Amino acid sequence: MDTKRTIFRHRLLPYFLLAPQLAVTAIFFLWPAGQAVVQSFEREDAFGLKTTFVGLANYTALLSDPDYLNSLKVTVVFTVAVTLLSLVAALVLALAVDRMIKTATGYTTLLVWPYAVAPAVAGVMWWFIFNPTIGLMPYLLEQVGYHWDHSLKGTDAMILVVIAASWNQISYNFLFFVAGLQSIPASMREAAAIDGAGPAKRFWTITLPLLSPTTFFLMVVNVVYAMFSTFATIHATTQGGPAQATNILVYKVYNDGFIGLNLGSSSAQSVVLMVIVIALTVIQFAWVERRVQY
Repeated sequence: MDTKRTIFRHRLLPYFLLAPQLAVTAIFFLWPAGQAVVQSFEREDAFGLKTTFVGLANYTALLSDPDYLNSLKVTVVFTVAVTLLSLVAALVLALAVDRMIKTATGYTTLLVWPYAVAPAVAGVMWWFIFNPTIGLMPYLLEQVGYHWDHSLKGTDAMILVVIAASWNQISYNFLFFVAGLQSIPASMREAAAIDGAGPAKRFWTITLPLLSPTTFFLMVVNVVYAMFSTFATIHATTQGGPAQATNILVYKVYNDGFIGLNLGSSSAQSVVLMVIVIALTVIQFAWVERRVQY
């Protein structure tokens, strides 16, 4: 069977078709990234009228800044917690859908809705649910003897932002897990059941290994999501507090750059954050992908 190929009569036509997307990428991604790299080697005066080249001074200052090191530690805890919670919850929900027959479509539709909610709106919603004065969850926790207050307790604040950020991402992971489960041949699980393997045995020996490509992809996506796309959630709930307990790297970039007006340090932080994410992605592809069963 011959494969149909698209042939452009004019040699420049493909480049004209690609031009809008390339322009958007250059203007809104490459240009700002380049400006951040340049500004990370400079320092502005208090009035923003003069810039001085300072070399690596902004980067060396970060390594001796206890606030930045604390933000790095908070980011690690937050990223691991959001990734694990959103992946595990999505996988459990996908497994429940995979066992359904008649109600699977309606169940899937309801679970996809949270992904359409903006991160800031999701943060405000969970802020109301966990509000110490009017929230439902603090009232229920008070009944079992725990006094919840995310405005004073750093652990409570971290739990709040992790739940809010994970809830917003579960739907995305859920769709991919459902698609992955549906691509697994039912005959393999039926054969294992006939051989006497129980549900747990079938999951660990058949389902999970065959889902490893999907899991690997989602792990990379969720790490990037937790480190970059959760700014709005944190800004709407805790604003990095209390006592910088939820001040992750991307939020510290905003605080130092737009609130503190220290553009040199903020640019250096954004470059370091970009390098960290690229390094984590490379490590995941180089190390984790070797253990993925395609």
